[in-house]
Amino acid sequence: MMLAVAGMMLCGLLTPPRVVSDMAVTAVKAKAAPTIPRPQVSPFEQAVEIIKKYEGMHSPKHWPFVGYGHKVLPGEKFSRKRTLSQKEAEALLRKDLLKNCAVFREFGADSLLLGVLAYNIGSGATLRSSVVKKLKEGDRNIRENYIAHCRYRGKVHNQIKRRRIEEFENLFVEEKVARTSYNRMPGRRNQAYRPRLALYKH
Repeated sequence: MMLAVAGMMLCGLLTPPRVVSDMAVTAVKAKAAPTIPRPQVSPFEQAVEIIKKYEGMHSPKHWPFVGYGHKVLPGEKFSRKRTLSQKEAEALLRKDLLKNCAVFREFGADSLLLGVLAYNIGSGATLRSSVVKKLKEGDRNIRENYIAHCRYRGKVHNQIKRRRIEEFENLFVEEKVARTSYNRMPGRRNQAYRPRLALYKH
């Protein structure tokens, strides 16, 4: 009997408890699934989330604004008595943002930032702004000019200022990129983005 036990220990069948534990941990680690990297959020989707955060969902009391800040235009059929669903509001937001970005397509990588500003203050005001003027002149030192669009009834509005800062810090392209960003937007002119358009159609 003693010889049998000794033989089992020599063969490793009676491994001390601590060693077994270490071996088990090693085995679990070896079988663990590899870490899956989190998908990166595109700048366009970052812009959508920032707009949603600061605009909030509009209700009938905010008429003529619906969804996430869409102003109802003549001929558009929206109910004055119903709040849009989140799905409807997000689709409308993306549609409006794409239209604004298209206005500034000549600015390439900066079209998204300008489109986001236009979503809030209008494309006309954005086109007349010092931000656009500087970019046309090749001057990319526009941070203060951009953040300056934070006034409400003539006074600096802290929440709007925070919005401008968050927009700029997340969407401004530090290094000038080739003027291809409009073609990279999820729109009809880009074949690569066409499969994603289904996400915006509801």
